[in-house]
Amino acid sequence: MKTSINQEICIGCGACVALCDAVYRLNDELGKAEVIPGADCSAAGCCKEAAESCPVGAITVEE
Repeated sequence: MKTSINQEICIGCGACVALCDAVYRLNDELGKAEVIPGADCSAAGCCKEAAESCPVGAITVEE
Protein backbone atom coordinates (compact mmCIF):
# COMPACT_ATOMS: atom_id res chain seq x y z
CA MET A 1 0.00 0.00 0.00
CA LYS A 2 1.30 3.46 -0.94
CA THR A 3 0.23 6.85 0.36
CA SER A 4 0.91 10.43 -0.67
CA ILE A 5 -0.15 13.92 0.34
CA ASN A 6 -1.00 16.61 -2.19
CA GLN A 7 1.00 19.56 -0.84
CA GLU A 8 -1.00 21.98 -3.01
CA ILE A 9 -4.20 21.41 -1.01
CA CYS A 10 -2.95 20.25 2.41
CA ILE A 11 -3.90 22.77 5.11
CA GLY A 12 -1.70 21.28 7.84
CA CYS A 13 -4.57 20.55 10.23
CA GLY A 14 -2.76 17.51 11.67
CA ALA A 15 -5.70 15.09 11.56
CA CYS A 16 -3.62 12.50 9.69
CA VAL A 17 -0.79 12.79 12.20
CA ALA A 18 -3.20 12.37 15.12
CA LEU A 19 -4.60 9.19 13.57
CA CYS A 20 -1.47 7.72 12.00
CA ASP A 21 1.78 9.16 13.37
CA ALA A 22 3.70 6.09 12.21
CA VAL A 23 3.23 7.26 8.61
CA TYR A 24 2.51 11.01 8.65
CA ARG A 25 4.19 13.97 10.32
CA LEU A 26 3.88 17.74 10.20
CA ASN A 27 6.65 19.64 8.48
CA ASP A 28 7.08 22.73 10.66
CA GLU A 29 8.84 24.70 7.92
CA LEU A 30 6.07 24.13 5.37
CA GLY A 31 3.19 24.02 7.84
CA LYS A 32 1.86 20.96 6.05
CA ALA A 33 1.75 17.21 6.57
CA GLU A 34 4.10 14.83 4.82
CA VAL A 35 4.69 11.10 4.56
CA ILE A 36 7.58 9.91 6.73
CA PRO A 37 10.27 8.51 4.40
CA GLY A 38 10.35 4.71 4.58
CA ALA A 39 7.08 4.47 6.53
CA ASP A 40 5.09 1.32 5.84
CA CYS A 41 1.45 2.15 5.27
CA SER A 42 0.47 -1.53 5.16
CA ALA A 43 2.06 -2.32 8.51
CA ALA A 44 0.70 0.79 10.21
CA GLY A 45 -2.88 -0.06 9.22
CA CYS A 46 -4.16 3.48 9.72
CA CYS A 47 -3.56 5.17 6.36
CA LYS A 48 -7.08 4.73 5.02
CA GLU A 49 -8.60 6.15 8.20
CA ALA A 50 -6.25 9.12 8.01
CA ALA A 51 -7.13 9.70 4.34
CA GLU A 52 -10.84 9.57 5.11
CA SER A 53 -10.40 12.09 7.93
CA CYS A 54 -8.57 14.67 5.81
CA PRO A 55 -10.95 17.64 5.56
CA VAL A 56 -9.61 18.70 2.16
CA GLY A 57 -8.99 15.25 0.63
CA ALA A 58 -5.24 15.78 0.30
CA ILE A 59 -4.28 12.17 1.12
CA THR A 60 -4.25 9.40 -1.45
CA VAL A 61 -3.89 5.72 -0.54
CA GLU A 62 -3.26 3.16 -3.27
CA GLU A 63 -3.46 -0.60 -2.80
